[in-house]
Order: sequence, then C-alpha cells, then structure tokens
Amino acid sequence: MDFNKNNKKERAKSKVNGRRDSDRYQHNLQFYSVPPTDNISLQDFEEYAVERLKVLKAVESVGVKFVKGTENYHEALNKELKNTAMKFITKSVIKKEKDTTDTEYNDRKKDHISHFILRLAYCRSEELRRWFIAQEMDLFRYRFGLAGNDSNSIKDFLDTNNLNYTPIPDEEKENLRTELVDSTYEKTTTSVEVTDYFKVPFTEAVDLVRSRKVYLSKGYAYVPRNELVSIILGVFRSNLSHSLAVTSRALPHLEEDDRLLPMLSSLSKRYLGQDYSNRKPTAGQITADMIDLLSKESFPLCMQQLHQGLRQNHHMKHGGRMQYGLFLKGIGLSLEEAMKFWRQEFTKGQTDPDKFDKQYAYGIRHNYGKEGKRANYTPYSCMKIIMSNAPGQGDTHGCPFRHTDADLLRQRLQAMAISKEETDQIMDSVKGGHYQVACLKYFQFSQKPKIEPTWALNHPNQYFEESRRVRTGGHTSQPKTTSHSAPLTQISTQSSTQSSTQQSQGSTQATVQPEDGFDELSLSMEDMVAIDGMQ
Repeated sequence: MDFNKNNKKERAKSKVNGRRDSDRYQHNLQFYSVPPTDNISLQDFEEYAVERLKVLKAVESVGVKFVKGTENYHEALNKELKNTAMKFITKSVIKKEKDTTDTEYNDRKKDHISHFILRLAYCRSEELRRWFIAQEMDLFRYRFGLAGNDSNSIKDFLDTNNLNYTPIPDEEKENLRTELVDSTYEKTTTSVEVTDYFKVPFTEAVDLVRSRKVYLSKGYAYVPRNELVSIILGVFRSNLSHSLAVTSRALPHLEEDDRLLPMLSSLSKRYLGQDYSNRKPTAGQITADMIDLLSKESFPLCMQQLHQGLRQNHHMKHGGRMQYGLFLKGIGLSLEEAMKFWRQEFTKGQTDPDKFDKQYAYGIRHNYGKEGKRANYTPYSCMKIIMSNAPGQGDTHGCPFRHTDADLLRQRLQAMAISKEETDQIMDSVKGGHYQVACLKYFQFSQKPKIEPTWALNHPNQYFEESRRVRTGGHTSQPKTTSHSAPLTQISTQSSTQSSTQQSQGSTQATVQPEDGFDELSLSMEDMVAIDGMQ
C-alpha cells in the first residue's frame, strides 16, 4: 500500500503523464497475460470494478436473449455496451499504440486494470470462475470480431501476443483446394482462393472439428481465417482458467487488508441497478390490507412464496423476515403499516402481542433505520438472494428457481395456470442456470395482459414496479382492499439500461461505506502481480 495525499482532481482519473508503455497497450484488444503494476486509488479500484461488472452483466443479458454470433446478437450487444461507461470497448479493436491518443491509451489501461480486479473478485469459487470465464470469452469474441477481415492487423495482434499461427503457403492451399472446398458446405473454389488457412493441431480445434467446419489431415486441422477466433478463444480460456486458479490459492494473502477484501467479496453479489432503499414516491401509500391482492398480481415468485408461507404458518424465520420485510419496505410499506402487518400475522399463531413486541418489533424498526446504527437498509437484489444464505429446512426465503427441486417447481408453475409449453421454457432457463431469465419468463407468462419484456430483471422490487406499470397501463393504480386504505399511486419506473448506467454510485454506497480519508488512499497494483502469479 502506498499512502499518497495528492489533489483529488488529479487522481479522479488515471492519466498518462507524458510517458507511455509502448509494449503494454499496443491494441485495444488484450490477452491480459501480464498483471498491471500501476498505482490506483481505492476509489478508482472500486469504480473500475463496478464499470467492468456492468459490461459483463450486459454481455450475459444479451447472450440469453439472442443466439450468439447472429446479427441480432451483435447489434444488441453493441447497443448495450455503448450504454456503459466503458463504451470504448465497441471501437475497432486493432490499432497500433503509436497511433493512439492519450484518451485511447487510458481506456486500454482501464480495460487492463478492471479485468484483473474482477479476477480477484471472481476467483473465490468454481461457480464464480465459470461465470467470469464465460462472459470474458463472449466479450473477447465480440471484440475480436470487430477487426473484420483486416488480415494485417490480426497478424500483428497474433505476433504481439506470441500466438504463432501462420497461414499455409499458397502452394499447399492449391494442393488441398478440393478437400478444403468439400470440408464445409458453404465453401466454393473462389472463396477458398481468397481465404487464408491456418494449420493447427486438431486438439486445438475440437469445437470446429465437432461442428465439421474444418478439414482434417494427419492430425492437423486447416482452419479458415473467419474461424480463427475459436482457436484463439481456446488459448484465452486456458490461460484465464489457470490464472484464476493461481489467484484463488494466493488470495488469503489479502486477508490482512480489511478494506480491500470486503470490497472484493461483495462484488460478485453487487446490485448495479436502481436503489430501492428509500422509495419516496410510494412510501406510506401502500397499506397492510393491500398486500394480499398485490402478492397475487405483482409479486415475484420468491415473494409470493414468502407471503404464502407467512399466511400458512403465522411465523417466519429470520432469513425470510429480512428478505420479505425489506421488499415490502421497498414497495412503499411504511414502518407503521409494517408493524401492523407483521403483528397481525404473528399473533394469529403462537406469538402473543407481548412476545411480538419483545422479540420481533425491534428487528422491523431496525430494517427501517430506527434502531441500532440507524442504517437505511436496501432490499435484497436477485443476485444477493441467489448467491447468499441458501434456505434450510423450514425456511421459505431464497430464489424458487435456484433453490427449489425441479419437479416441485414444475408442479407449482402448472398449478399457477402456466401452460406446459410455457413451463418448459421456464425450466429450460432454470436448467441452464439462468435463474433471473427464468423469473423474467414467469413475469411474461403470468401478467395480464401478457407482454414480452424488453428489460433485464435484476431486483424483486423492479419486478413489482414493472408489473404495476403493465397492469395499470402506466396510470395510477388503486387495488381493492378489504378495508379503507390509501390509493396505490403510480409507481415510477426506469428502463434496465438507465438503471444499470446511472445508479453505480448509489449501489456502491448501499454496499460499501467508505471510511474517513478514503479519497487519500492509494493502492499499489504491484500487489496484484504477486497475487496473480503470472510473473
């Protein structure tokens, strides 16, 4: 750690001070083989991590909506990435360092550093490593594709990264012309003549061999230039997987830093959208008497499960009270109405009013910032529900798509008037581990009228607000209740793109509370070199 007291404005961004490492950032696209050695403030450290995480989330979101490699996929991903703070990723990837401006150089530097920060955050478990590798590979494939057919630039990129793939001589290609034409259905004699082919061991082109896109001879695969990305991706995946494993073993050395480790631990669960901790437009407008009807109309399945469990058992364990209580707070249930709601339900069971006041009332007031350290707790995001505190025996919290047995989940969905075909679509997403996509499909099939969402689902309260907007046509909603209650006013909404790009500061404050002197701390990136183990 290096503690420097520089002017904040000078350290607001990592800038080039007249000198540039001409060997490090020769291209926009990088192989991330060598860790960074720069100094960076903790504030920039977290900012870079959040910005890259938004990029990878965008890659994941587009990947589950469109067939990868198609024109629609490319257009959608390009649009999503341009809405992030790292929009420079959408630029043409192959450009020599000597031709770049200081701004372009700094963009490459941010790309480099942010990748290694997320390595530290996503090396902690096999599940996190798989997710990180998958998204980085898709991002690499997209960025490599931006180079088009510029063979000279691609060759320069391969040489820079010591990837020794050289096109076969024209004489050899002429001798194999018939075999190369017959190797794939889309090749013609003319196309073979103008296409460069690379001779590589077939073990490096297993995916292409499987899909019958290459010609095989004597243990070698002849790969056309337009399929070269598959070979390079194999090398990229192998290097990244090895580096994450090395980083995971070295991560305990960071435990001595009580500022950096909590930040890294929370990144994989970080919610990047709108802050629902204080919904002023609707606070106090929803009453306890409205919740039954709202749960049937507009609650996501996880909150329906909690509400039904509470109604059946007249009790709820701590994990469920936290998840459900903060959700109700986020939709606008005031503290007074929350106390009324929980007291009425608990006292229907084996909890008398005195016991409720002594054991449970404090926790409700605590969630609203009226007890303890008086923190304004934010409702749980989808990632927090999915990734932490898995439910045990007798618990009702968690994500039904993540934590419920597949056969039981299918049975529950069909009991909710979801057709067999629609249930199959939901279960396909569950099987693929895309739990938020499964929930979004449930939203699509359960709403009246049915719609096809164009936004990505990241939060149960986002689900609620979108549902109210659909059911009311964007106008003021006033659900019927069993007693007199205040009307449910119009709930303001934001598109998932806006919320993901405009709320990083708010979500950061909800997760990490910086200490005094935060802006005066500087983190040496040399620590990351030792941790990564690549040098």
